[in-house]
Amino acid sequence: MPARESKVKAPRRSLRKPKPSEPSKLWDLRLYVAGQTPRAIAALENLKKICEEHLAGQYHIEVIDLLRNPQLARGDQILAVPTLVRKLPEPVRKIIGDLSNTERVLVGLDLRPR
Repeated sequence: MPARESKVKAPRRSLRKPKPSEPSKLWDLRLYVAGQTPRAIAALENLKKICEEHLAGQYHIEVIDLLRNPQLARGDQILAVPTLVRKLPEPVRKIIGDLSNTERVLVGLDLRPR
């Protein structure tokens, strides 16, 4: 029987795209307001700006007007407006005010260390 030659094969390169190491998180944010007050409008504008700069494409904002749906304040225990509630990622976090202090908001959302 003839002896077999052993062939050394060159390693193959994968043509598949690498899998992301961590799936992207979706940030679920709720902004509680009471009507279209200047503070409510400022809070929404500030929140959108912060999200675009730090969470681009990974967030969902729900604005809840407590003048229209006051019963919704009970679920998240809202005592003041405007209040931002981070539902996801857990744990739940709350930030009260017009969100004009960007550094405070980033720390409150755990986007920056304390």
